[in-house]
Amino acid sequence: MNLESPKVTVQKSSNEIYNYLSEIKNFEFIMPDTIEDFQADSEAFHFTLKGMPKIHLKLDEQEAPNKIILGSTSEKFPFTLKIDIEDNSEVSSDVQLIFDGKFNPMVAMMIKNPLQKFINTLSENLKTK
Repeated sequence: MNLESPKVTVQKSSNEIYNYLSEIKNFEFIMPDTIEDFQADSEAFHFTLKGMPKIHLKLDEQEAPNKIILGSTSEKFPFTLKIDIEDNSEVSSDVQLIFDGKFNPMVAMMIKNPLQKFINTLSENLKTK
């Protein structure tokens, strides 16, 4: 299952956005209001989305200043969340989140809408940080 957020324009350079999101604890500030039990350290974080199992993500890959990939630590819920950052100017960048998961069709059908809303909210909330 592949989901993409709309590209959003953030009034910060790609370096600023990359540095902000490389600091894993900052994800708490762009999460939707519906999350519960957010906890983070320097390499990983976990949280619960209403109606879904606990989600555990760790920093898998970084390519400064254009890409950050977070990966699930759960074998039952395998996915990656890729953050693409592209400069528009010295003070503006486009950001897009791409979710890629391997789920059976029944699970995919049940989680598609909540996950799409989740990644859309993350990208929208980046505009205000």
